[in-house]
Amino acid sequence: MKYLLLFSLITVAVVFVMVELRRALRAYLRFRGKMLVSCPETDRPAAVRVAAAKAAWEAIVGNGELRLSECSRWRKRHSCGQKCLEQIREAPKACLIWTIINRWYQGQNCAYCHEPFGEIHWHDHPPALLDKEHRTVQWNEIPAEKLQKALRTHRPVCWNCHVAKTFRREHPERVVDRPAEGPRMSLYH
Repeated sequence: MKYLLLFSLITVAVVFVMVELRRALRAYLRFRGKMLVSCPETDRPAAVRVAAAKAAWEAIVGNGELRLSECSRWRKRHSCGQKCLEQIREAPKACLIWTIINRWYQGQNCAYCHEPFGEIHWHDHPPALLDKEHRTVQWNEIPAEKLQKALRTHRPVCWNCHVAKTFRREHPERVVDRPAEGPRMSLYH
């Protein structure tokens, strides 16, 4: 009887800990990553990061308070009221830069090879952007607060074309341009 009671208490404690850890993990995953919001004080885009580890802890203790750990506008306005957190609370996934970029590439074709963009693999071959000077840049080279403007003025470029164009731009001495030829004759025709 004593062991059954001890086993029951341990089981309840483990279940409680697992539920709380799950809640903390969900909060951490929901609020991690760089996000783009409209600064309520300036009405301009701002790149922010939520203190995701603190949000996870707050989910456990039941407070649920969010705080920013970074903001691109803090150089000028470090003591802001962090009212932009309301936008993040309402739609955390929509504020993520990854989500904004993914939506922008969906249904578009590469500016060079005209291949449609499928599922984007961010960890190995991220796509790029073509600016007005016909220079390709990776989207993460653009400051996040200027990303929305860049998405309006730039065109999408796949990884393969980005690598080829970058190589051509950075090493023109190693590139040989051959004129287009007509159909070649082979030994078998």
